[in-house]
Amino acid sequence: MEIRFEQTKNPKAKPTDESKLGFGHIFTDHMFAMNYDAGQGWHDARIVPYGEISLSPASMCLHYGQEIFEGLKAYRTADGTVQLFRPDENYKRMNVSAARMVIPAIDEEFMVEATKKLIEIEKDWVPHTDGASLYIRPFIFATDPYVGVKPADHYLFLIILSPSGPYYSTGLDPVKIYVEQKYVRAVRGGTGFAKTAANYAISLKGQDEAHEQDYEQVLWLDGVEQKYIEEVGSMNIFFVIDGEVITPELTGSVLPGITRKSALEVCKSKGIKATERRITIQEVADAYDAGKLDEVFGTGTAAVISPVGHLKWGDKVMTINDNKIGPISQMLYDTMTGIQWGKIEDTFGWTVKI
Repeated sequence: MEIRFEQTKNPKAKPTDESKLGFGHIFTDHMFAMNYDAGQGWHDARIVPYGEISLSPASMCLHYGQEIFEGLKAYRTADGTVQLFRPDENYKRMNVSAARMVIPAIDEEFMVEATKKLIEIEKDWVPHTDGASLYIRPFIFATDPYVGVKPADHYLFLIILSPSGPYYSTGLDPVKIYVEQKYVRAVRGGTGFAKTAANYAISLKGQDEAHEQDYEQVLWLDGVEQKYIEEVGSMNIFFVIDGEVITPELTGSVLPGITRKSALEVCKSKGIKATERRITIQEVADAYDAGKLDEVFGTGTAAVISPVGHLKWGDKVMTINDNKIGPISQMLYDTMTGIQWGKIEDTFGWTVKI
């Protein structure tokens, strides 16, 4: 499929102070778009000026939540090269989400190339500041003007770009996490493994209650027994217990994070024991009491590595590693960001140059 290009006639002023980029509120001049119609498939791939889209008030996505999305980044290296980090994994996961939400599959290789083409056009928007990047948001949603519950026949695929600073304004300072015990995010057989909008809307209530207690993020437990750890609202979670790196296994209710996968691969490449298994919040608390809970950290595209300094479970508040980033968390952050920004050699073959 060819990609047609329509250049904007009203280019925006690019940010001059990259220390004030924030996250996810500035958008570039152009976006990618592509339509799906039953009987025709995906068609009309185009890069057009960023702008408003027109939808019927009856559009099915607005009523029944048939929507999926992804998140990845473009990085500028010291020599000015712009590169992506494992984009093929994002589009593979997007097709997994699409299958769960009954959305037509996309051509993964074509979407990697389309992403590269869009960023090539918008390369001047990729920040130059260390730690800043160009956030990439691909998403698909149903557009049929029909108030009825069924898979749609028409979809719109968009990619928008946002130059962004660090996800957390405090950088690598440890965050405070609250264990949610009343609400649940997902159950096996549901949509927890898919990157779909409803999963994040469901998490907002717990997030709100965490903020009321002065905690930044929510740690979700399983939706059946509410004792097995699953993930944080915007990250996968890891525990270092007596030198072993442990993360909840992918049981169908946990998002298969690409940074999660990369962290496991980096650990194993360095001879660090890394295990995927079910782990209870009680086991974590017992390890803390025994002095064996060495580190806790989250992983995700936005923050990469986010060390956890405080973990609150009911009335129990655990202070992790004296509220400082631990050596494994630091190593993973340095390794992955080093690869992403081209500071160290990519021996894994993860980066894709624009």
